[in-house]
Amino acid sequence: MYNFFAYMARMKLIRRWSLMKSVTDENIAEHSAQVAQIAHAIAVIANRICGKDVNADRITTLALYHESSEVITGDLPTPIKYYNPRIREAYKDIEGVANHKLLSMLPEELKDAYTPLVDQPSDCYEHTVVKAADKLSAYIKCVEELRSGNREFAKAESALKKEVEAYLYLPEVKYFCDTFLDSFSKTLDELE
Repeated sequence: MYNFFAYMARMKLIRRWSLMKSVTDENIAEHSAQVAQIAHAIAVIANRICGKDVNADRITTLALYHESSEVITGDLPTPIKYYNPRIREAYKDIEGVANHKLLSMLPEELKDAYTPLVDQPSDCYEHTVVKAADKLSAYIKCVEELRSGNREFAKAESALKKEVEAYLYLPEVKYFCDTFLDSFSKTLDELE
């Protein structure tokens, strides 16, 4: 009996933003789905508008699995994770152990298909797109909370806006932001 997918199904139980009062709770399954949508869009934009040749399906799949270690570790809030370099390095080690544990829950003949998804390389274009989409998803969450009158997310929104801006050197990310980002601050009636 292998437990990999039973663990992955627990993504819906891992709450994000645990230190923040939220109008709408968000779990890592919801977050990962949004990151996958955004990453896919960025990859399609890269291909159709920026003249690149990237694998949008692979990027989408990487995005779906980008938080997989958190089914074991939980979601460590960003202010803690990045408090200092020692904590960040220790957490990276913990994520590595969690990823190894998850991969051990697969039959041997499937491990090589899931290893690059769970234990993602951080030095490639695909990872950069997923990280940009991850930051965009977090920023969008802040925008939505602020739109609902929740000032708890004001500082996070400001910090994440700067993190998103760090990815604007990629024309596909800039295009996504210029074309789609403002709509997230609108109400349903304003979207009509």
